[in-house]
Amino acid sequence: MAENLKDGDQCKVINGIHKGKSGIVMDINTSKTGHITITVLQENGERFKTLGRNVEVISI
Repeated sequence: MAENLKDGDQCKVINGIHKGKSGIVMDINTSKTGHITITVLQENGERFKTLGRNVEVISI
């Protein structure tokens, strides 16, 4: 699922500390260990970082 992420996708966090939050995917990176990290921009303007495996893309 993380392989399908792209900037601008609407997503919902399904695991981890930010579980239940949603927003727009920004700034996709692959760490040295091979994990995909993303920044999620919420509707209220707040941003947070999470692992790509913790989110699912919301189809609109």
